Amino acid sequence: MGRAAELIGATPAFLRAVGDARLITPLRSEGGHRRYSRYQLRIAARARELVDQGTPVESACRIVILEDQLEEALRLNDALRRVPGDEERGPEDKGAAPS
Repeated sequence: MGRAAELIGATPAFLRAVGDARLITPLRSEGGHRRYSRYQLRIAARARELVDQGTPVESACRIVILEDQLEEALRLNDALRRVPGDEERGPEDKGAAPS
């Protein structure tokens, strides 16, 4: 946990706080040590940025969750817009309702 906190410029207490807020849930080693993925550390680092700007931890965690959900929705939306065969239709056909 200390090394993970060091990597994102935070304290172990901060990582425990974002864990308590359920932003991240680290895996545990057989010895009980917390193990964080790169993704979890990236998310925790974003929360730390918000906290450093004066946002309370609970609010920062909620913001990060919403940002992550928005990013995923935009990615999914983009993927759905690229449906195979869609490029064969002309621009006038793309907005037309199916018959």
